[in-house]
Amino acid sequence: MSRTRFTRRLPAAAAAAGLALAVAACGGGSSSSSDGATPAAADQLKPNADLSQQTLDITVWDGYTPKELPEKAKAELKIKDVQIQTHDTNETAMTKLTAPGDSGIDVAFVSGQYAQALNEQGLLEPIHHELIPNLANLYPEATQLSYDKGNKYSVPYTWGTTGICYRSDLVKSEPTSWNDLLKPPAWADKKVTMLATERWLALPALKSLGYSINTDKDEEIEKAKELLLAQKQHLLRYDDTTFGDRLVSGEAVMAEAWDGWCPTTDPKGNIKFAVPKEGSDLWVDTMVIMKSSKNKEAAHALLNYILSPEIHSWAAENINYKVPNKAAMEQVKIAKGSLLGITPAELLNGEAAIDLGQASTKYSRLQQDVTAS
Repeated sequence: MSRTRFTRRLPAAAAAAGLALAVAACGGGSSSSSDGATPAAADQLKPNADLSQQTLDITVWDGYTPKELPEKAKAELKIKDVQIQTHDTNETAMTKLTAPGDSGIDVAFVSGQYAQALNEQGLLEPIHHELIPNLANLYPEATQLSYDKGNKYSVPYTWGTTGICYRSDLVKSEPTSWNDLLKPPAWADKKVTMLATERWLALPALKSLGYSINTDKDEEIEKAKELLLAQKQHLLRYDDTTFGDRLVSGEAVMAEAWDGWCPTTDPKGNIKFAVPKEGSDLWVDTMVIMKSSKNKEAAHALLNYILSPEIHSWAAENINYKVPNKAAMEQVKIAKGSLLGITPAELLNGEAAIDLGQASTKYSRLQQDVTAS
């Protein structure tokens, strides 16, 4: 099974503030609400609209959808034109979508907490479920996501979790706790990597201390920072992109990793993945329709098309990320060792990251303080 290398949530070199500044720039939301703000009134849409008079502009991570999607959508949905723009990070997408004036984007792929932030600013069209019958293909668990229960303004595209990716033949004991990374034993000293992206950098420390990954309490974030600073001298490096290669080569023996990027299908079969006993996250990448879109019927038709099993299964087969689509996953041949077999119920044990609004800047400061040389 091939794995496309792309930066789905990685920070651009110039985006040191990353997630926090992007979300804060849109005014952010509140960590206390699971349903987000009340959606703006939905436009009246026509179920039988002539899509041949509509066009679509989509922004999505490079390699995250089939290359032939625009042409297939045009041909099968009779949409006049479909254009793809790419973004490398959520932050880049947010810059496009929150700039003054009409972004020109109809459909955007962003992670769940960013969809929440966009909705709280009144920038998203509520999802018209009657125009997306393929929503019925989703697992029931996919309607219970804390940032958008009931899929009111977003449709989940991929989902997964974060854990410890490790070389089972090189560790003296298999990791079961975030503390195995945070306080590595002598045999793992300088052979451990951590994700540097803000919320994911903080995740292991917060969970090991029994805190929420969505905490905005200064004292809890400070304790997490202290733990990460103490860990720093024992790290090989912070690595969001090449930790899998380092594990394959043996340079690293353990790494904090997103499940889809842990190379458990390596032919030698000695790379494993564990969700620590303290728990982890549930990350979700979503599809949203912009309120400013003039092509909302075509946008709904596209989302419905993507949710068809033949199209949605492509993501699992080509980028090794689970999709929250039961009908699609039933078509996927799961290779030995693949993490695609993690069940929706297991994923829902994870804590979903939500938009923290202005409090997100606290994680920017933590990231800068911890990773500074």
